[in-house]
Amino acid sequence: AKNRKATILASVPWFLQDLSTYGIGIFTPTILAAAIGEVRVAHTHDITDIIVNDMQAAKGAGIIDLLLLAGMIAAVLLADRVGRIPLQILGFIGCAVGLLVASFSVGYEGNMQIFLIYVGFMLFNFMTNLGPNAQTYLLAGEVFPTHVRGLGAGFAAAVAKVGAVLTAFLFPVLLLSIGTQTLLYILAVASLAGAWVTWHFGIETKGMKLEDVGH
Repeated sequence: AKNRKATILASVPWFLQDLSTYGIGIFTPTILAAAIGEVRVAHTHDITDIIVNDMQAAKGAGIIDLLLLAGMIAAVLLADRVGRIPLQILGFIGCAVGLLVASFSVGYEGNMQIFLIYVGFMLFNFMTNLGPNAQTYLLAGEVFPTHVRGLGAGFAAAVAKVGAVLTAFLFPVLLLSIGTQTLLYILAVASLAGAWVTWHFGIETKGMKLEDVGH
């Protein structure tokens, strides 16, 4: 039963986190390019406009990605002070808020639309690295007893990469079929589900010796 709880905690939140992190990480420039193109010109069929839009979107994505570094630094500083479980729950909730803020951009035009995308994705990037993107790695390597730790961590990582592969292939299809806003809603729900699973199956390893886990 303990190993089952540890397996769920290590694998399911990691899977749910990868759905959002890889999707947003890979396709942020695409979403930004579409928004910037709508602001700059009414029609972006001119090749020069398309190139300029893509360059501005890439620059914007780079700025947004700086928050990944900030989130990871915060995670390193806080993981052993606050604990893995609280940070992961907080991070998932913060990711959901960021995704919802970005989704609201669909209801606006012009600079306000771009502003909401930036704020939403910057919050998402910071909170994902503060929480699940950092803590899932720690938990997967800490929550299992020594004799099954390698197997458990490997299984959790494999489940997580299924989420990464799914989102890499499905994200562009879903962007076209259901639209940006609905897709961001779905990812926000996935983040909240990650927070609930972490809370319900939480095993805090802060301050514990690895050999004591599982006893």
